[in-house]
Amino acid sequence: MSGPGDSISDASDRLRGLVVYDPFAGSGTTLVEAAKLGAAAVGRDINPVATLTQRQALQPWDLEVLADLFGQVVRKCARPVQELHRTVSNEPVLHYFWVALAHCPECGEDVELFTTRVFARHAYPRRFPRAQAVCPGCRGICVTDLSKDEAGHCPACGLTFSFQGAARGRFMTCHLGHRTPVIAALNGSVPERRMYAKLVLRADGKREYRAIDDFDLYLYDKAAKSLANTSPDELVRPLGTLEEGVSTVQALRWGYDSWERFFNERQRYSLGLIGAALRDLPGASAEREALIASFGRTVEHHNLFCSYKGEGTGPVRSIFHNHVLRPERCSVEGDPWGAQGGSAGFSGVLTRLLKAAQYKNNPLDFRAEADRILSVDQSSLPVARPLSTTWQQFVRNPATAYTTTGDASQTDLPNNSVDLIVTDPPYVDNVHYSELADFFHAWLSAMHPYQGYPDVPSTRAVQEVQNAAPDGFRASAALVWRECRRVLKPGGCLLFSFHQSQTTGWCALMRSLSDAGFTVTTTRAVIAEVATSLSKTAAAEPNRIDVIVVCRDATDTPAGACLDLGQAATEALSEIQGLRDAGLRVGPGDVRTAVRAAVLATGTQQASADWEVLQAEADQRATAAVAEFNPT
Repeated sequence: MSGPGDSISDASDRLRGLVVYDPFAGSGTTLVEAAKLGAAAVGRDINPVATLTQRQALQPWDLEVLADLFGQVVRKCARPVQELHRTVSNEPVLHYFWVALAHCPECGEDVELFTTRVFARHAYPRRFPRAQAVCPGCRGICVTDLSKDEAGHCPACGLTFSFQGAARGRFMTCHLGHRTPVIAALNGSVPERRMYAKLVLRADGKREYRAIDDFDLYLYDKAAKSLANTSPDELVRPLGTLEEGVSTVQALRWGYDSWERFFNERQRYSLGLIGAALRDLPGASAEREALIASFGRTVEHHNLFCSYKGEGTGPVRSIFHNHVLRPERCSVEGDPWGAQGGSAGFSGVLTRLLKAAQYKNNPLDFRAEADRILSVDQSSLPVARPLSTTWQQFVRNPATAYTTTGDASQTDLPNNSVDLIVTDPPYVDNVHYSELADFFHAWLSAMHPYQGYPDVPSTRAVQEVQNAAPDGFRASAALVWRECRRVLKPGGCLLFSFHQSQTTGWCALMRSLSDAGFTVTTTRAVIAEVATSLSKTAAAEPNRIDVIVVCRDATDTPAGACLDLGQAATEALSEIQGLRDAGLRVGPGDVRTAVRAAVLATGTQQASADWEVLQAEADQRATAAVAEFNPT
C-alpha cells in the first residue's frame, strides 16, 4: 500500500532490477505485485491450471484480436444455448431449480431431499421477509412471508404444508415415517433430480418465480436428445474420473465418479457447444488462451454442485464455495451463456477481459489518507508483459516474465539467480488444490489453451507438497526450500504467509525450513480470512490470521536476530493484542496460532533443536497467552 506523498518514481520501482521468484505461484498474485514494483517476475507451480491462471495475470492482449475471437464464439453458439433456456412465450429463464431424489429402502417412495421447502429468500430476511416455497402437493410456487407465516399455503390447490422438508442432517424421512441415512438410500448411485421451479425475466424487466410446465420439460428433453445425437467432435466433454481424496470423498459417496456426472444433460450440451467454439478458434494466441481460461468461471457456476443464495446478493454459490466437492441436495441451473443475467454467463467474458487488460496497463492501488482508504492509479508500473519460454530468453529480456509448470524442488534456475522469494505454500491438511483443479482440467485438457498444456488424466502429482500427514509435508516442503536456498542470492530473503491451526502443522513447517538450511528471523501475524468464511465460522476457535514468516540462509543470519522462547511468545501476543486494539476481530484461536508459530520458529535458530520438547513448549505458552489475552 502506498503512503501519502508517494509518487510513481518512488513507489512503483522499489524492486527495479531485482528478480522475484515464487515456487508456489498459484494464481500469480506475487508475480503481479512484483511486476507492479518493477521487479522481474519468475513463477513456478506444479499444477498446470495454476500456470494457466498466472499467464492470464501477466500476458498482454491485443484487444481487437480478442474482440474478433469472442465474436466468432458468439456467432457459433450463443443462439443455440439461449434457445434452451426460455419460456414458452420466449422470456429468458435465469435459473431452473432442482431437488435430488432418494428411494426409501423400506417402501420404495421417491423422497425429495428438501431441507426446507422455502427455496428462495432474501439475504436479509428480517428486512425483506418475502420468500418462495414449493407446494408438496401440486408443486405450485407459493409466496410466503417469513416474518409471520409458520407454514406454507398453496393458492392453487389449497394445501397448507410445513416448511420442513424430508431431509434433516444426514437423514431423510419418507411420508410413511421411515427414517434412513441419505447415503444409505443412495447406495452409491448418483441421485435422480427433479426440476421444480424457475426464475423468469419478464418483458417488463421484473423477475418472477414460476412452476415448471410442459414446455420446460420439453426443452430439457430437447437438450438431452441433442447431447445424445451430436457427434463427439462437435462438443467438448469433461474428461476423466475422480480419484479418492480429501476433497473428493463426499462426491464419490454420492456416486459422482466422473467429471461428466457433475453436469446435467442440458449443461453438458450447452457448455460443450461453448467449449467446442473455443477449442476451434484459429491459432495459438494469447487472446485465444484468455478466452479458454475464462471459460473456467462459467463452468464453476454451472454444474450440479451449485446452489442458490437467493435475493439481495450474488444468486449462485459456486461449486467451490467451501473448498471441497460437496454434492448439493437442491441445485440451481442457469443459462451458461447468460446474456440476460444470472451468474458467470460466458456472454460477459469480453467485458471482464477488457477490464482486466485495463488493470494490467494501469493498475489500481490503495492509499491511506487521514481516516480513509482511497483507490488510486498511476502509482504502480504496468503489469502486462510477454512471457519467456526459457530461462535464457528471460535473462536476455527481463522485461518479460517466466512461468513454468513442474516440481518446485527441481528447476532450471541457476545458482544464486534470484534476489527475493515470496510465496504462499500449501496447507498441511486443508484445501487440496490438485483435487479441485481437476474439475477445470477435465475441460481444459480437451481444449489445449496453450502449446504444451499437458494432456494427462489428472493434475495430481506425487511431488506435491500438499500432504495431510505432517511428516510427509515436512519432507516434501524441505525439498522445495533446499531448491530455494540454491537459487537465492547471498543475502537474499525467503518470505511467505502460512495458515495453520494445528501445532503439528507448524512444527512440520519449521522443521522443513531447518532441514533446508533456513533460519526464521521474523514471524508476523496478519488478518487473512473474511469474517464470513465458512471454514472459520464453523470452528470452535476460529483462526482468522495468517503468519508472515521471514527466513534467511542460516549462514547469512545476522547476529542477534534470534529470540528466546519467552521473547517470541511475548511479542506474538503483543501483535494480536495490537490487532484487537485496532478494532479487528481476533480471538483465542488467533493467539494460539501466533504464539505457536513464533515459539517453534526459534527451533530453526538452533543447531540441533529438540522439536518434541519445543512443540510441547509452544502449546504450553500458547495456552498461557490465551489466558492472558482473554482472562475469565
